[in-house]
Amino acid sequence: MTWAAASFKKRLNDNQHRSIVLAKCGKLWVFAFLYAKKDRANIDPDELAAFRKLAQAYALLTPTELEQALDEGDLLELSDDH
Repeated sequence: MTWAAASFKKRLNDNQHRSIVLAKCGKLWVFAFLYAKKDRANIDPDELAAFRKLAQAYALLTPTELEQALDEGDLLELSDDH
């Protein structure tokens, strides 16, 4: 499994919400922050820098570390399969 550091905004719910994506690997995406566009126009430069740094850390995760983070509750898996 190869992760790509991402750190970009993704529009959700007919462009009403934004999320910050930290990393992706195939069909897996790591979302770190979700906000309503009506409540906040954007994130500030310091937040963007922190998200980019965090994205680099996620890109280094091994499959074992990812599974451990899920098992320990550090990450929450969401799926549209259920």
